Amino acid sequence: MSLNKRKIIPLIESYYHTFTPLERTIADFFIHNTEEQDFSSKNISGLLYVSEASLSRFAQKCGFHGYREFIYEYKQSLTPGPEENIPNFEVSEFNTYQELLNKSNALLDKAQIARITNLLVSKPRVYVYGRGSSGLVAQEMKLRFMRIGLNIEAVTDSHIMKVNSVILDENCLVIGISVSGQTDDIISSLKAAHQHGAYTLLMTARQDKSYQDFCDETLIFASMEHLEYGNIISPQFPILLVLDVLYAHYLQIDRSKKEALHEYTIQTLQPFLIK
Repeated sequence: MSLNKRKIIPLIESYYHTFTPLERTIADFFIHNTEEQDFSSKNISGLLYVSEASLSRFAQKCGFHGYREFIYEYKQSLTPGPEENIPNFEVSEFNTYQELLNKSNALLDKAQIARITNLLVSKPRVYVYGRGSSGLVAQEMKLRFMRIGLNIEAVTDSHIMKVNSVILDENCLVIGISVSGQTDDIISSLKAAHQHGAYTLLMTARQDKSYQDFCDETLIFASMEHLEYGNIISPQFPILLVLDVLYAHYLQIDRSKKEALHEYTIQTLQPFLIK
């Protein structure tokens, strides 16, 4: 079994759910270890208080013939080697993702994230508007935040956005998501929400002073040329990065209660999950 040296840890992780508690102890050691040492079965079995036979079974579960083959591949991951011949299109894609990560980090305003987090806590009702790919992010935001107790609704239909404006007031936070910042349904719905007294937030990749007329906050996320059209890189990627940051900050407020709610939600859904 010949592996790219960078794949051994992800390979172990991909089998993690199949491991016994003892095998997970072995897996955790190899996943988190970063140093060269004596990886002989005798030494590792003594270090982890497991049998050499357990190491062999673990290696076989990972798809190797035995522990010796596994450890040969594993040691390669600890030894710097020459750059591998990766196809150019893969290099380009990963470089683009890395660039988006760097841009996202540079654009984040901690004070603004804190303000938005406080709004999520203080507003009794939260609505997220999005169309197309942004609509998928709106639904993802609803599912994630709802599980930790937020009263949130995702609206992805333009007709429902218009109807929804009737029930908005100062107790509502309305979040519009538009990569281009020019999606008519989102912009017009935010304007209507603003007129009804709701606090409005636009998440977009486009800076425009005109947003100040109807948006209380404009949260800018990273972008690349033609990102809104899904050109190679998914337009959801930078929005989801910002969503993760908001989720992490929101979770920190009364964390134990939110984690308990999340666990309760998972347990409630468990009978309906396909096993």
